Order: sequence, then C-alpha cells, then structure tokens
Amino acid sequence: MENFVEQIINQLAKEFSIRPQQVEDTINLIDGGNTIPFIARYRKEVTGNLSDALLRDLDVRLTYLRKLEKRKEEVCASIEEQGKLTPELKAAIAKGTTLQEVEDLYLPYKQKKKPGHPWPGKRGWNHLHC
Repeated sequence: MENFVEQIINQLAKEFSIRPQQVEDTINLIDGGNTIPFIARYRKEVTGNLSDALLRDLDVRLTYLRKLEKRKEEVCASIEEQGKLTPELKAAIAKGTTLQEVEDLYLPYKQKKKPGHPWPGKRGWNHLHC
C-alpha cells in the first residue's frame, strides 16, 4: 500500500510539475476532510501557494488514480477466483494507466450476470405473461 501512495505522489508531482512534498501535503489536507476552497485560501503555506484551479485538478486526478487502483485490485481478485490469473495478465493489469485499459483486459474473464427475476414462464406463471 505504501508503494502505491508513493507512486501516486510521484506521478501527480510529475503531471502537475510540482514538488512531491506539495502533493503529499495536499493529499493529507484533502484526506483530512478539508475542502479545496479552504485549502486554497487558508492553507497556502502548507501547499506552497498552489492555485485553486490546480488544487481542483489535483483532487480530480487523485480520485481517478485511487479508483483505478481499486479497480485493478477487484479485476485481479475476480480473475484469480476463476483460476485464470497468469503472471503476464497480472503484470498487464498493473501497467494499465486508464480504467478503460483495465476493463479491456478484464472483458474476456468478466462473469455474465444472471437476471434477478426469471421470466414468468420459467416459474410456472404463464398465465401472467402477455
């Protein structure tokens, strides 16, 4: 988990051309429940005077990267449950940089959902079927 946090911090620092420490401090403020306007106005000394727009963009990207990592874990767990997770597939999923890439890798292994309510005829309710 720590490695994932460091990866996110370094990736965001590179994408936004800011210091990793600024990213880490901003993430801590966001995770602490502070809003972006509050951080932009009252925590400039912590973030290194990052602008309101940059803070918003960083927050959106942080949320996306966290969602991406969570989905990677879910996909790997699902495929592993089926007994079909190979080291190559696991590496390909780990290298995915977008949700779409991960979903494309998962598609051949995706379980088909069964409908919640079978058709009335399957339950002996043919008289209800129009």
